[in-house]
Amino acid sequence: MNDKFYALPKEKQERIINAGFRIFSRNSYKKSPVQEIADEAGISKSLLFFYFRNKKDLYLFLWKKVEEITMKSLMEAKCYEAGDIFEMMYRGLVAKAGMMKTYPDITNFSVKAYYEDDPEVRDDVRKIVEPYTRLETNKTLPPLRPEDFKEGIDLKLMYQDMYLASEGYIWQMSQTGKIDVEKMIADYKKMIEFWKGLYLR
Repeated sequence: MNDKFYALPKEKQERIINAGFRIFSRNSYKKSPVQEIADEAGISKSLLFFYFRNKKDLYLFLWKKVEEITMKSLMEAKCYEAGDIFEMMYRGLVAKAGMMKTYPDITNFSVKAYYEDDPEVRDDVRKIVEPYTRLETNKTLPPLRPEDFKEGIDLKLMYQDMYLASEGYIWQMSQTGKIDVEKMIADYKKMIEFWKGLYLR
C-alpha cells in the first residue's frame, strides 16, 4: 500500500507528510483543501492523488504515520524497557520532543484528528488511538503494583491523569511554534517528581 509514495526520496516524503500535518491541523477534515497540501509540499494536486487515492486515503495514511513515527521514536528511546511508569513516561516525553523537531505539526495534527467528528474519518481514527488511552488494554505499560502507591489510589485514574497531562503539555508547547526540547525535558522532570510525591508511598 502507498508503494508509489514510498518510492519517493525520503526528503520528498517528509515534505508531503509535513504539509499534510500542517494543513489538516489548521482546519477540520472537511475544510482542509487538498490543493493547499499539494502547494505546501511543492507538488501538483494530481501528483498528490497519484500517491494517494483520495483525501480520506491521505488523511488516514497520515494518522497511521503518526502511530508509526511515535512507536519508532518510543522504541529508540527504550521507553518500554523502563522499570516503572514514571521513567516510562519521562522517556516517552523525550522521544516525542525529538519527534517534533522533524515533524513540527505532528502534535497539532494528532490532537485535531483525535477530536475530528467528520463521519468519513472519525471511527477509523478512534479505532487506532483507543488502545493507547486505556489502562486495561495497553500492553506496553510496566506492571503497576498497588503496594508501591498510596492507599486508595485508583491506578487507572492515576494513569489517565498523567497521560492526559503529558499530552496536554506537549500540545501546549507545540502551540508556541518553537520547539525548545531542553525546556520540555526540564519542565517534565518537575512534573514527574510532582507525581511521585503525589502517588507513591
